[in-house]
Amino acid sequence: MNKAAILVAGGKGTRMGGTVAKQYMPVGGRPILMRTLDVFYKEDSTIDLILVLPEPDFTLWADLCLAYDFDIPHRVVAGGNSRFQSVRNGLLNLKSDTVLVAIHDGVRPFVSPSVIRKSYEEAAKSGSAIAVVPLKDSIRKLTDEGKSFFQERQYFRLVQTPQTFQVEKIKKAFEVPELQQFTDDATVYEHQGWQVSLISGNPENIKITSPEDMDYAEFLASRA
Repeated sequence: MNKAAILVAGGKGTRMGGTVAKQYMPVGGRPILMRTLDVFYKEDSTIDLILVLPEPDFTLWADLCLAYDFDIPHRVVAGGNSRFQSVRNGLLNLKSDTVLVAIHDGVRPFVSPSVIRKSYEEAAKSGSAIAVVPLKDSIRKLTDEGKSFFQERQYFRLVQTPQTFQVEKIKKAFEVPELQQFTDDATVYEHQGWQVSLISGNPENIKITSPEDMDYAEFLASRA
């Protein structure tokens, strides 16, 4: 089956501070986005890699690719004003013969190759594959009145990416107007009335959004 991966990196990275968005910052000597593209390419070099960036960043990205001698084949697509719009732009740029597509946060460079592989396998069978990990801490539910209630953590999962789908279904899902409840691609898919399938993610697959995350990312990169 022809496969693609849409790596979404349309944000400005304001929580990180500084003048450079987080996706371009180096971890272990290489920009985060290059690490993310690399893990997908090494898992399967036939995957059509689509990188969604803010259009004003195209020149910066091209300069970084030259500076780091980065030659993994990929296509760059302009992002939108929200993650929903950025993903939709990526979907609109899929090749016509693409059957499966993984949608992944560009700032998750430590996704396991086995998770990527399993996501395509599960999506081919059931239509979708959402990477999740169990909670380690106890959790409580807050109410508008300021009260809190214990929740059984065994019934909850933390959601990661990749979130992988059969192209025909996820394209149809993204034809609807954007809604506030669309916090990720799985919620867009569910809006059609379809049940998502879950697969086990890997705990190291963090989304790098803060300086503390960068410290942990450097540690993970040093172990590779």
